[in-house]
Amino acid sequence: MEILRKSSSLWALPILLLCFFINNGVFVDASHKVYMHLQSTTSHVDASKVHIELVIIFNLPKTGLTYNPKGAIWGNIIWAHSVSKDLINWIPLEPAIYPSKVFDKYGTWSGSATILPGNKPVILYTGIVDANKTQVQNYAIPANMSDPYLRKWIKPDNNPLIVADKTINKSQFRDPTTAWMGRDGNWRILVGSVRNHRGKVIMYKSNKNFMKWTKAKHPLHSAPGTGNWECPDFFPVSLKNKDGLDTSHNGEDIKHVLKVSFDVTRFDHYTIGTYDTKKDKYFPDNTSIDGWKGLRLDYGNYYASKTFFDSGKNRRILLGWANESDTVDNDVRKGWAGVHPIPRKIWLDSSGKQLVQWPVQELETLRKKKVQLNNKKLNKGEKVEIKGITVAQADVEVIFSFASLEKAELFDPSWADLYAQDVCAIKGSTVQGGLGPFGLLTLASKNLEEYTPVFFRIFKAHDKYKVLMCSDASRSSLKNETTMYKPSFAGYVDVDLADKKLSLRSLIDHSVVESFGAGGKTCITSRVYPTLAISDKAHLFAFNNGVERITIETLNAWSMANAKLH
Repeated sequence: MEILRKSSSLWALPILLLCFFINNGVFVDASHKVYMHLQSTTSHVDASKVHIELVIIFNLPKTGLTYNPKGAIWGNIIWAHSVSKDLINWIPLEPAIYPSKVFDKYGTWSGSATILPGNKPVILYTGIVDANKTQVQNYAIPANMSDPYLRKWIKPDNNPLIVADKTINKSQFRDPTTAWMGRDGNWRILVGSVRNHRGKVIMYKSNKNFMKWTKAKHPLHSAPGTGNWECPDFFPVSLKNKDGLDTSHNGEDIKHVLKVSFDVTRFDHYTIGTYDTKKDKYFPDNTSIDGWKGLRLDYGNYYASKTFFDSGKNRRILLGWANESDTVDNDVRKGWAGVHPIPRKIWLDSSGKQLVQWPVQELETLRKKKVQLNNKKLNKGEKVEIKGITVAQADVEVIFSFASLEKAELFDPSWADLYAQDVCAIKGSTVQGGLGPFGLLTLASKNLEEYTPVFFRIFKAHDKYKVLMCSDASRSSLKNETTMYKPSFAGYVDVDLADKKLSLRSLIDHSVVESFGAGGKTCITSRVYPTLAISDKAHLFAFNNGVERITIETLNAWSMANAKLH
């Protein structure tokens, strides 16, 4: 994906092989208004209309995303292209792949890259061959392997490599994964699809030449009632530590993760389970719900994500796409739409039941002026302002503590079938509680006409406690266009409260608020468009609206510099 020219957040980033759409953007002090000279600069790369995939080649992260060079709306999809040495600062290059041949005349959609023996990269991508959106799987290779940036890519004439047979919906057949090699020496990939509302990932196998692919006898996995599966991702995770594993790794003490983007819900869901290499079948653990109510990578505006293994630092990196929540007319006026949130390191939690995510360490190189707050008590209804930094472009880490769990509210049994987002809409930051709500008021106007609260609320449910984490955009802007999307995003946090503490980290970047609860167990990304809380008119508060007194044990906040996008 190209590093877009205009962006809505200062740290969003583009990548070469993910599964997102961007429409012109890049991290330059871009609040969200029509300031053409202001673009996000932190690290959120504006993803206006781009599909993104990322791989590490010669230790240079390359990002290729599907991108619309003709405007800030969906369509005209090509692969933009950027490179980076640190996942934060990016160099935009010429588009890598664009429609030019009969096998992709109507579009070059998402895909993934694989490094073949001899350090030879190959991109698999979905080509659109006709006006009916018939989809095939193609490949592209570098034109010049001596070019460290791999600027030019060739689409050989023996494409397509994979064509849907009569059992497959040809217009719902896309987004090939990074390939992995099985113990039999054959390559395997997955392609997302659906049949009779049953989402599935179809497996294809190839010998070492990577050119001839055969459909497996059965899908790797499927689930009823989930609709079309887009942008699948399948990778191993270690049961021993936080280190990443090569996609082809298959040994002891590992689990596998199957992540899919549900086309119907527009959320990225995943399960953790076991990959039976003999049967080529994946079986989710009984602790992973296999459907819409299951685990999400991010409980906010985050979709079409992709991971890759960074062998240089022995970690797995996650890249995602945060679409606009503004009106289409405003997107067109701005000239860009969509951003890429900060890349995240991802690993398996020690419980083995979920993934954990954290912003890549390289982001900390953008930290500048720091302010600190220690041992600050907040009684019900109190708040404290965090001053001395650029709060519209900041990194905030805070640890909250409380003396007792006794005042936690009872969890209403009628909420059991609701999504966390629905509960957050009922129990927002202004609704006084027992233990919570407490957290941060981000991108707030001076008199709180606008603000985006990121907060916790703790409930008592039977013999356990239930922690709700919210990032509520409902009060984020005085603009009330009917087509604006201002949801009360939320997720539950599976955390041990024995030490009576909860941690929160929020990355605030003008129109993006990325939050990580309990060390990254629950993540929520919000897109917001304040009219008053812009740039130096924005404020940041820590607050408590619960009966139980909350202590801010430590709060560290930094002004963030702009990323270099050139």
